[in-house]
Amino acid sequence: MQIFLIRQIYQTRIPILMSAKPAKHTIFDTPILRSITKLIALIYLKIIGWEVVDRVPDEPKFVLIAAPHTSNVDFPILMSMAFYYGVRIHWIGKKSLFPGPGKYVARYLGGIPVDRSKPGGMVGETIRTYNEADHLMIVVPPEGTRGVGKGWKSGFYHIARGADVPICCGFLDYKTKRGGFGPIIHLTGDMDADMDTIRDFYKDITGRHPELTAPIRMGT
Repeated sequence: MQIFLIRQIYQTRIPILMSAKPAKHTIFDTPILRSITKLIALIYLKIIGWEVVDRVPDEPKFVLIAAPHTSNVDFPILMSMAFYYGVRIHWIGKKSLFPGPGKYVARYLGGIPVDRSKPGGMVGETIRTYNEADHLMIVVPPEGTRGVGKGWKSGFYHIARGADVPICCGFLDYKTKRGGFGPIIHLTGDMDADMDTIRDFYKDITGRHPELTAPIRMGT
């Protein structure tokens, strides 16, 4: 399961790391560079004709659903929107994805290695990451694949429940070329009812390849 992590970056604050240790301030966190990357992202989005919904949820921690996910093109658009909003994207992967010197490149690109053999596996490690952070967004493509699936993977739901954080419906609507943050959903514990709420939001959202969109129901 590939999970993307986002650390929220505030222009007036030093960024928060995934642990309780003080953040290391680098050139990539400077206001000047953030302004430059935001401008580049805005120009790119204008060129391809996309509009960003200018709203960031007022929640310190939440799981961000990335749906529908039907194309590799989703990633550069997501990255551009992250730069526009001033957030830093991270993703979690198993340690084997970070071999030798390549780990520095992977980490530069936002990768965070986790040990899937620990109790709870990837979900458990992600929950522990939430518990150690003050401000954190985890971006999860619940479909788990760009091909047609039988339904959504349940990992995002278990992470949110285990970390006691809400879910935000992130979206890329290729029909209207609009994307960003949708509503915040505080889970009730009734998975069927919560999925009805999520399904209602995404019912009019169209992916790049609609025929590859998985039905919004829990598969595994």
